[in-house]
Amino acid sequence: MQQKDFIEASPLGDQSSYVTQYAPELLFPIPRNTPWQPEFSSRPFYGIDVWNAFEVSWLNEKGLPQMVVAEFRIPADSPYIIESKSFKLYLNSFNQTKMNSVSGVQERMVADLSAAAGADVQVTLYGLDQMAMPVLPVPGANIDDQDIQITTYEPDASLLSSNVKAYRTEILHSNLLKSNCPVTGQPDWATLVIEYEGPTIQREGLLAYIVSYREHGDFHEQCVEQIFLDIKAQCKPGQLTVYARYVRRGGLDINPYRSTRPVLPSNHRTQRQ
Repeated sequence: MQQKDFIEASPLGDQSSYVTQYAPELLFPIPRNTPWQPEFSSRPFYGIDVWNAFEVSWLNEKGLPQMVVAEFRIPADSPYIIESKSFKLYLNSFNQTKMNSVSGVQERMVADLSAAAGADVQVTLYGLDQMAMPVLPVPGANIDDQDIQITTYEPDASLLSSNVKAYRTEILHSNLLKSNCPVTGQPDWATLVIEYEGPTIQREGLLAYIVSYREHGDFHEQCVEQIFLDIKAQCKPGQLTVYARYVRRGGLDINPYRSTRPVLPSNHRTQRQ
């Protein structure tokens, strides 16, 4: 099955009504091993998808609106990702729902999201005066000033190369990652951070490769996994981490993290977020 056939056969592209009463059935899981992505007998990376939600609200028992910021952590080896539009609609369904406590909302979200993902999802709710996501500079050297000519805007792993005679440990980043939502066609913008140890990655080719996603339609998680796999295959690093911080859309930002090391990321926002 091709990606477009999968989406057309699902309710993802349908017009959705705005539901304000609790409705967990709005969550739409998508298999991580989608028919257009490589299958893994065991995934060649560790990782997590960090979601931040800035429009989470419900009513207390007296009908007074409550407001929090939420952090969700979905394991990269869960059987399913959760489609972002359905995630947003699910969060909206709390807006006119009476809940007796913050902990009750958190417990319900943990149960619903874990069921949808097929794995344990961590949920943390912060009061607006307790936000634990500071804005920090993007680490590493920015590669966006390379004087290169771009000729392709669909992913092309052959653009990647490395110098096997020069071993390096470094962090690189680009603000030029853009892909398109396969459901709505809307652009998804991100800052991409690449940390590696191994043969020196050729920066011009890396930037051209990142820009080659500009007209590509796929989910955030799948794009980052493909970038990780392509760099690993083409550049042969001994250690590799790929982390994308996507710009917020609909009150949600999605931040997939993939690494050869079993270390989980901190949740520090970039200046763009």
